[in-house]
Amino acid sequence: MAQFHVLAVDDSIIDRMLIERLLKTSSFHVTVVDSGTKALKFLGLVEDEVRNEKPPSIATETDQVVEVNLIITDYCMPGMTGYDLLRKIKESNSLKDIPVVIMSSENVPSRINRCLEEGAEEFFLKPVQQSDVNKLKPHLLKSKVKNNDDQMNNKRKETEQQCNSIGKQGKKCNL
Repeated sequence: MAQFHVLAVDDSIIDRMLIERLLKTSSFHVTVVDSGTKALKFLGLVEDEVRNEKPPSIATETDQVVEVNLIITDYCMPGMTGYDLLRKIKESNSLKDIPVVIMSSENVPSRINRCLEEGAEEFFLKPVQQSDVNKLKPHLLKSKVKNNDDQMNNKRKETEQQCNSIGKQGKKCNL
């Protein structure tokens, strides 16, 4: 089975190293970045302000070469918080189905609820433990099943469209 790819975002080098080690121990392929902005760049989602400075290119959200199956991000980071990153991912058509997990060293119930309401799958308190990492698999499998369902539905629609066009020509089509 192919490895799941997790993008880990944290401004603290110690926390990045810890989460990377935990994820790799669980056989995940891991990419680590130190800011929300770098995470968006890695995902191929460039900020509008940056995009406006350059002439428009054909590849906007399709720059992503590597498929990311899950994003785990720190909440408190300079520049762009984990909450901001979560919102940008959930607002993007190409990224909204990627499960996002937020982690924080501060146990603030209102913050936790806000992240979960905006679409975070989990909220882990730091230091992240191996037991937390074990909770990621169901979210990865769910996103994998959803992607497979989407692909099946797209194939079904294409076949139906082909049959409809054949039917209009007076020929018979068997699905």
